[in-house]
Amino acid sequence: MNWNTNEFIWLDWAVLAVGVVAIVWAIYRSIKKDREKMKGADSQDYLFGKGEPWYIIGAAIFAANIGSEHLVGLAGTGAKDGVGMAHWEMQGWMILILGWLFVPFYQLLNTKMGKIITMPDFLKFRYTQRTGSWLSIITLIAYVLTKVSVTAFTGGIFFEYLLGLPFWYGAIGLIAITAVFTVFGGMKGVMTLSAIQTPILIIGSFLVLFLGLSMLGNGNIVEGWSQMMDVCNAAHDGFGTTHMFHTNPDDPMYPQFPGYVVFLGASIIGFWYWCTDQHIVQRVLGQTKGEDNTTVMKRARRGTIAAGYFKLLPVFMFLIPGMVAFALSQKAGSGIIMDITNSHDTDGAFAMMVKNILPAGVKGLVTIGFICALVASLAAFFNSCATLFTEDFYKPMKKGMSESHYVFVGRVATVVVVLLGLAWMPIMMNMGNLYSYLQDIQSLIAPAMVAVFTLGIFSKRITPKAGEWGLIGGFLIGMLRLLTNVLTNSGKATMEGAFWENTTWFWQTNWLIFEVWLLVFIIVAMFIISCFTPKPSKEQIEAITFTGSYKKAIRDSWNVWDVVASLGVVALCAAFYIYFW
Repeated sequence: MNWNTNEFIWLDWAVLAVGVVAIVWAIYRSIKKDREKMKGADSQDYLFGKGEPWYIIGAAIFAANIGSEHLVGLAGTGAKDGVGMAHWEMQGWMILILGWLFVPFYQLLNTKMGKIITMPDFLKFRYTQRTGSWLSIITLIAYVLTKVSVTAFTGGIFFEYLLGLPFWYGAIGLIAITAVFTVFGGMKGVMTLSAIQTPILIIGSFLVLFLGLSMLGNGNIVEGWSQMMDVCNAAHDGFGTTHMFHTNPDDPMYPQFPGYVVFLGASIIGFWYWCTDQHIVQRVLGQTKGEDNTTVMKRARRGTIAAGYFKLLPVFMFLIPGMVAFALSQKAGSGIIMDITNSHDTDGAFAMMVKNILPAGVKGLVTIGFICALVASLAAFFNSCATLFTEDFYKPMKKGMSESHYVFVGRVATVVVVLLGLAWMPIMMNMGNLYSYLQDIQSLIAPAMVAVFTLGIFSKRITPKAGEWGLIGGFLIGMLRLLTNVLTNSGKATMEGAFWENTTWFWQTNWLIFEVWLLVFIIVAMFIISCFTPKPSKEQIEAITFTGSYKKAIRDSWNVWDVVASLGVVALCAAFYIYFW
């Protein structure tokens, strides 16, 4: 029997079936233990959670970051544009900013407010009630534009290229499976799935990388790397896709990634995601009530340092395999056929690699990991969506209703978000490669978040109204730009009429340059608004002011080895930039 077949055979289906049964059993056991624990625990202590060891925090941050967009989008952008978008992944150094700079402020607020704060809590306290509510609105809209639509699209692509299912069957099938899982598994089920998926994803992805390089180099991995670099260097009219920066205006990638501004644009998005996004921050701040601040900050910082090292992996797990897939598509007999100008083709790069590279049995096992990742990713958003809508909007309007009523309303809200996400998918599919689309959307949301959170923590001059209008105004400008992107094919279409001709500076400006200028505009606007609106209260100022004893706690929370380990992350990121400059 041929164990290296490029099709799913009985062994793969058997592994898949056994794996699904084993996962269902593991989730059932996990939920049962969790419910028993809840019965005997003080609810407040339970919600605060325990302070996990630093290496668990690091792994949790990494698992939270690896989503559906990596399985399809990152490999797809590797096949299409090489390392052009590696800036968004090579951000271990950015996670250090969370641990060294933001954690002390968040922990100070935890101490002041007597509970672990959420990001809406922070905005409501530092600015106004409306600011926190708008953050929830923005998050729900982001779910429609990115989470639901992107994950469903990922499922459709993955199942189409791997199992031969029609695209929409795979996309809607994934949502149906996740809906059932969410009802019965809950958030504990999501956490269990994440724990299962992480080792399978890491091992499976590196198997794809090394076996792909081996095939490319006729059994020699080093030769395979050399072949990949040669093929990718010759791509895009000889300008190549092995460069982080594209400074020649004649380079086909220059209009998308102009010069060095790409680093600034990626950093703005990274700053928002790694330092202010609830999805990441909540994994850093776990602690028992009344725990010493020094202990909490030490553990959180070391967790972010560990996450910085883990964050070096996705480029090699997904992006480089995409480049290998493109190189193999140029090699006769590889079984991989790809049109680099077709974003649908390149988004299928990783699924094609799994199908054509991995041996029988392993193919089924790795597929289990990918299905876990897709379901866990979507289920987490289903849970978040229901909680967000119910807690921030519905409960304040309809107080005193039964818990079952609130659960029902949360599920209805989730169904609405899912339907909107599916309705958005056809538009999304016409907006280029998946990962490029995702970063384009995030570039329109990130500037307002970065400005409001950063100035709210580091500036005592910024007033509550300035924060409120900075967030609302910045977001609305971003959504206006998204509308013009849809109408003008991201600025490529020829638009006639006085309105379009006089507003080219808005709708035709490169997306990264637009993002940088939007951030500058919001910051300047917030300082100007602060000159004409009431100052923050004494309580709001005190919440971001370090006392002498707190400064000492910060200093006691780190030692020379933390500095050395942090410099190690920076050095490895720098080495990657130097190699692919």
